Amino acid sequence: MHRLTASTFGLGLIPRRLWGSDAGAGTFGAAFAWVLGGALLWAEAAWWWTAAAAALATAASLWAARPFAPEGDPGWICMDETAGTLLALIGLGGWPWVAAAAVARAADIWKVLPGVRAAERLPGAVGITADDLAAGLYGLGVGWLLRALGL
Repeated sequence: MHRLTASTFGLGLIPRRLWGSDAGAGTFGAAFAWVLGGALLWAEAAWWWTAAAAALATAASLWAARPFAPEGDPGWICMDETAGTLLALIGLGGWPWVAAAAVARAADIWKVLPGVRAAERLPGAVGITADDLAAGLYGLGVGWLLRALGL
């Protein structure tokens, strides 16, 4: 159950099957968040539904990644990307939603923004999840800035 949840219901295991590497598994987890966030947006759900989904995904990531944390941050674990991306999408729609999703993903991949790499160095499942939440906060900030500017 931990492996299924940590891999966002098996999505993080797909890249290894397709190209023999875990490279890109995080994008599969983020894509799940894009689909879920898009469905909530399309359904005109209140902002707190996305916040609740982000909180649930964060709790699931912390729980599911814990047994695998001694291995470091296995590439196939992607529930952390799902959580971080959902965090980035809270209360957004339109172009700010798109920008927030893109910034969150880029911040997680390149880890050049302050705090993202440091969050990854935290111990255990917290470190596995925290860098994605930090990246998601950057995405959320950009999205809300664009929204405030009326874009």
